[in-house]
Amino acid sequence: MAEKILEVKNLHVNFKTYAGQVKAIRNVSFDLDKGQTIAIVGESGSGKSVTTKTLMGLNASNAEIPEGQLLYKGKDLLKNTEVEWQKLRGNEISMIFQDPMTSLDPTMQIGKQIAEPLIKHKGMKKKEALARALELMKQVGIPDAEKHIKDYPHQWSGGMRQRAVIAIALAGDPEILIADEPTTALDVTIQAQIMHMMSELQQRIESSIIFITHDLGVVAGFADKVAVMYAGEIVEYGTVEEIFYNPQHPYTWGLLDSMPMVDSDADRLVSIPGTPPDLLNPPKGDAFAARNKYALDIDFEEEPPYFEVSPTHYAKTWLLDSRAPKVEPSDKIKARWERWSQMLKGEAE
Repeated sequence: MAEKILEVKNLHVNFKTYAGQVKAIRNVSFDLDKGQTIAIVGESGSGKSVTTKTLMGLNASNAEIPEGQLLYKGKDLLKNTEVEWQKLRGNEISMIFQDPMTSLDPTMQIGKQIAEPLIKHKGMKKKEALARALELMKQVGIPDAEKHIKDYPHQWSGGMRQRAVIAIALAGDPEILIADEPTTALDVTIQAQIMHMMSELQQRIESSIIFITHDLGVVAGFADKVAVMYAGEIVEYGTVEEIFYNPQHPYTWGLLDSMPMVDSDADRLVSIPGTPPDLLNPPKGDAFAARNKYALDIDFEEEPPYFEVSPTHYAKTWLLDSRAPKVEPSDKIKARWERWSQMLKGEAE
């Protein structure tokens, strides 16, 4: 049986503002096994980054957590003191931030920035830490590392800076690595290299990864599980195969329909109409109802529960209720369902 390293239970995060209380995270639950990768996917503003910053104890001072648990190796991190958080961050739990230019210190040599967590958390002397920093630079694919260990961030390209940020995050051999959209600002070729490198490094140090992205296509072949977030909630949760080939929530359908496909002859990409709701006043019923062309009357009145599609797959949509009418999603989604049926048939045989 896999070792469960992290359990997020019924997490709620609110932010106090002059306009009122923003309910940024609402009843979020998921778990992570050792060596496993979970991708958290959704549009900007869906709550992905707030969730991971909560896992690092890095939320702004106006944040409050009225309910929930973050169990790391059985201990609730929400009860941590700031001193305990400082011992944990960059050591047992590390984070690759979205923009390496703003997360790197522009006045400090990159080699010293990689060495810093080794000195702080591992008790290494400066010379030993710099030697290890050089090894990490080579591991993340920085060419001629010896020549560039004294460079400053502005001397490097975006892809190279991202590799430096990954090296810093890996310095402490973390149990959990949180990657907050680490490939967003990179071109497709560098994206593929970064993803491949993270996968190799994960296998080498046996860490677990929480990967944040707005692009479902990026996580195919990389993640084990996927949590689809919308308006501060997880609306669909399952294995990567279940989410890609047997999607059940209309929001997941929209995300998949918006992905360009190599074998598609469509003239244009499909977009999800409208914008996410204002979380100062979350809508009554299903938060996605106003943008959902398949919405039922009950969607505007009552919030749907999680329906079990399989023991590993859940979706929060009234369309899965036995009383709901059968809907016809796009041809792309129906093709995915057909592929899923063939996959199940192949497993049965």
